[in-house]
Amino acid sequence: MRGVIERLSDDGLGVLRAGKREILVPHTAPGDLVEVRKWRRKKRKLIATEFELIEPSGIRTEPKCPYFGRCGGCLLQHLPYEEQLRFKASKLSKYLGLDVEVIPSPKIYGHRNRIDVVISTTGIGFRRYGTWWEAVDIAECPVFGDASRRVLKALREFIEDEKLSLYDIRKNEGFLRYIVIREGKFTGELMVNLVTKEGALPESFPDHFPFATSLYWSVNRSESDVSYGDVERFWGEPFIREKLDDVTYLIHPNSFFQTNSYQAVNLVRKVAELADGERVLDLYSGVGTFGVYLAKRGFAVEGVEINPFAVEMANRNAEINGVNAQFRVGSDRDVEDLSNYDTVIVDPPRAGLHPKLIRKILKDEPERLIYVSCNPKTLAENLSALREKYRIESAVGLDMFPHTPHVEAVIELKKFDT
Repeated sequence: MRGVIERLSDDGLGVLRAGKREILVPHTAPGDLVEVRKWRRKKRKLIATEFELIEPSGIRTEPKCPYFGRCGGCLLQHLPYEEQLRFKASKLSKYLGLDVEVIPSPKIYGHRNRIDVVISTTGIGFRRYGTWWEAVDIAECPVFGDASRRVLKALREFIEDEKLSLYDIRKNEGFLRYIVIREGKFTGELMVNLVTKEGALPESFPDHFPFATSLYWSVNRSESDVSYGDVERFWGEPFIREKLDDVTYLIHPNSFFQTNSYQAVNLVRKVAELADGERVLDLYSGVGTFGVYLAKRGFAVEGVEINPFAVEMANRNAEINGVNAQFRVGSDRDVEDLSNYDTVIVDPPRAGLHPKLIRKILKDEPERLIYVSCNPKTLAENLSALREKYRIESAVGLDMFPHTPHVEAVIELKKFDT
């Protein structure tokens, strides 16, 4: 089947129309002439698995990464960055029903502060696009930066010296499963976390990574394909630090932090710019990324987060920054009177706000809401419900994830005057 790619889907795949059907073609651009030979069905969508680029579109650019087209990490490196931003702005505008500017990332390579590298019998790298069992072997990751090459070289030397077995996900066999690399982009501190099955780690492990600020060994005792586990031991510092303006954050192997530090600065500044009053409630507060930053600017902050470990890290971050912020374990379904706060910040997971929380917001009517979202679809659904008592004061997108179809949005909502 031959045809021209019309546009990109929300997931960043090229859309080829075939009669009444649409076939989604990875790593293509609008205007590409392609020939699709095979496709598979996934969640009522048809995705091309065997295809050829016959004639490239004039908007394509040469990807910087040599693994583009095989690695499943970056779908849009073949598009000029201006086209990526245009695509993301269009997606936000479609869902929100208004024009939304997308703030570009200050860096589009070397920006990621975390990568989770698969260690498997098929390769050491990232999953091949469209598979869950096969990995594309890599020497470095350009979106992470130079430290990736150093870590992966040391890992291969460690494997060779100790003759260690690599994980086979289909058989649940092998010792080494993942290596997770995290870097404080503004501090230069480096964390390496080796995730294995149960077994004995050779004593030479730390000798291969003398350049790491913090070195961890974690054990994943399940068959789940996840890049974390129970911490068995660490060498060096227990945390690495990252700085966003004048705020320092501690990073642990099992804690979440925004993966683009350079753009995270713009994100916390935007939230601080929109916050008003004295008392702020930070829901889904995580490690206190927003809450601690706001407290540093004079707000009295309370944070609620369901993950106890994240709450522990948030309170540590408040303590080392010497700010007035308290974080506690709690659910989005069970929060206190929201009318006690001048500003409520919500940064939910991709599923969006729980219906019970939406009802609570509409009942308590806090004056100002700041909604941070990584999923335009659920954001639009939630905003539709909140518009019963709130109006959108401002909306902006931030490109936290260059070369991917994902985009972050910050929405300022204000209660209707009564």
